Amino acid sequence: MTDISTRFAENPLLAPKDLQPSHEGLEIACLLNPGVFQFQGKTWLLVRVAERPPQRDGYISFPVLKDGGGIDIIGLPTADPELDLTDPRVITYQGADYLTTLSHLRLLCSLDGIRFYEPDDYPRLVGEGLLETFGIEDCRVSLLDGRYYLTFTSVSPNGVAVGMRTTTDWQQFETHGLILPPHNKDCAIFEERIDGRYYALHRPSSVDLGGNYIWLAQSPDGLHWGQHQIIARTRTGHWDSARVGAGAAPIKTEAGWLEIYHGADAQNRYCLGALLLDMNDPSRVIGRTADPIMEPSAPYEVSGFFGHVVFTNGHVVNGDELTIYYGAADEFVCGARFSINQILSKLI
Repeated sequence: MTDISTRFAENPLLAPKDLQPSHEGLEIACLLNPGVFQFQGKTWLLVRVAERPPQRDGYISFPVLKDGGGIDIIGLPTADPELDLTDPRVITYQGADYLTTLSHLRLLCSLDGIRFYEPDDYPRLVGEGLLETFGIEDCRVSLLDGRYYLTFTSVSPNGVAVGMRTTTDWQQFETHGLILPPHNKDCAIFEERIDGRYYALHRPSSVDLGGNYIWLAQSPDGLHWGQHQIIARTRTGHWDSARVGAGAAPIKTEAGWLEIYHGADAQNRYCLGALLLDMNDPSRVIGRTADPIMEPSAPYEVSGFFGHVVFTNGHVVNGDELTIYYGAADEFVCGARFSINQILSKLI
C-alpha cells in the first residue's frame, strides 16, 4: 500500500441526501469532483451535482436540457435490444450516446473546511445552449489577478469539450463558450503567468490513435490556446495504464510546479499520482510518482455509483499541508490531507 493520504475522519463530507434536487421530478444520484477556492474567509466547493428522474422497473429514464431552457425526460424500455446499459454512466441507444444523469454545478462553503452548507444568495451554474445539453461537469477553479477562471467539461451529443466562465464576485459570470473543442476535458489553468503567458493542462483523447494523455497549452490572453505539447502518457502495466488527466491547478513549490493527477487502469480503478514540472518550462517533466499517492480503499471509495474511484480537481494549500477535496466512488465528496514534501519525496 503506497497511499500517503490522511483522510478526514468526517468523510464523506457530502452525500446526495445532503442537498435538494434542482427540479421537481428529479433526484440527486451523485455528488462529484468539486472545484475548490477560497473567498471571503471561507473554503468553497463548486460541486458537480448529477440528477435523474426516479427509476421504475423495466425502464431507464434520463434528463436532457432543452436548448431554450428547461428539461426533457427521455424514457426507454430496458428490454429494447438496441439499448446498451453496461456502463452506469452512459446509455447507448440506436448508435447514439446519452448520459444517465444531468449535471450542474453548485456552490457550498465552510468556515472550517469540513462542514459545508449551500448559501441561499449564490447562483447555480447550469448548461447553456446546444453544446451543453447533457450538462456541465468537473469544474476546476483558478485565481489570477483577482479573477476566477472556471474551466469545466461541456457535454452534448456533439461531444465532450472544455467550456469556461469567469467571475470576480461569484454573482455575475462571463461566459466564454468552448475554449477547447471535442474531445477534451480535465483542463486546469496555472494560477500564475510564465513569461507573460497563460498555461493550462488539458486532456484531448482519441479512440483510434493515441491515448488519454496530459497535454500542456499556452495562451496570450487566457481564451485562445495553442502551442500544445504532450507531457504525460499512460504507462503500460501500471496503475495509470488506461488514462491520465490533470487535477487542479499546479502548485508552485521551490522544486517546480507540482501537479496532482488522476490515473485509471483497464478496470476503471482511479487513483491519484503526482508530476513535477520545471518552474520556467512546464513542458519539461522532472519527476513522476511510480506508485499512487492515494488509492480507493475506504468503503465510501470502493462502493458507490461507480466504485473504486478517488478523483480530485480541487485543493487548498497551507504551507506544507495540501488539503484535497475529492469525489469518491462517483457519489460522495470527501477530504484528505497530504504533506507536499512527502509527495515530492516520492517523485522519481
